[in-house]
Amino acid sequence: MTASTLDIDSARKVLDAQPFAALVGTEITAFGDGAATLVIRIRPELGQQFGFVHGGVLSYAADNALTFAAGTVLGPNVLTGGFTITYLRPAAGTRLRAEATVTGSTRRQAVVHCEIYAEGPDREPVLCAVAQGTTRTVERALGA
Repeated sequence: MTASTLDIDSARKVLDAQPFAALVGTEITAFGDGAATLVIRIRPELGQQFGFVHGGVLSYAADNALTFAAGTVLGPNVLTGGFTITYLRPAAGTRLRAEATVTGSTRRQAVVHCEIYAEGPDREPVLCAVAQGTTRTVERALGA
């Protein structure tokens, strides 16, 4: 499978193969053309002591969104090389939305930007965190 044949259904299969994604409750809602969007329903188990979403959940969302966006240009065999995240505001509401976009790529790596929003039914989305990272292709088939 190449980047040009990777579609949202294939991306959902990759996500479904991640036990941690199932634990968190991650869904992929957009995938293609150098971008990907993941959503996570906010529930008490994802919180920290003040009732906000734990920073580890935001980091996970950024990491996975970055890699899925890179997969749209590099193909399915990609892993995160590293990323930085800046927390801007506490995350609360009913769901998180992580939107990632490739800002540049070569044949084997991509640089990706991600914004994470907290959403609720009675308010505008709130930008909670921004991240930037790199991904690299790997010489290992999925499931191997």
